[in-house]
Amino acid sequence: MTAGLKELTEATFDAEIGQGITLVDFWAPWCGPCLMQAAILEQVASRVQGTATIAKVNVDECGRVAARYAVRAIPTLILFKDGQPVRQFVGVQSEQALVSAIGAAAAEQQS
Repeated sequence: MTAGLKELTEATFDAEIGQGITLVDFWAPWCGPCLMQAAILEQVASRVQGTATIAKVNVDECGRVAARYAVRAIPTLILFKDGQPVRQFVGVQSEQALVSAIGAAAAEQQS
């Protein structure tokens, strides 16, 4: 797994997103745009360290988790706060867009 990114499975998913802020990338190894997103997520992970967890779910291996959140296109990124989805992105997203969304979720959590 790439630096700063946590690989989630069907067994670990709920526990990992249950507390705090987690950005989950639903991806597959054969998806070109997903590979582009992975490089961006590494940068995001270094910028939000201590504020949020950046995780990945391989849709080929974790189909039930992807189906639960109606993931129909990849990459899809879902921002969770204390286990609840608060924002969803479809397609490759910029580092700034993701860092801003995480910052907004963190600000809401503190107020």
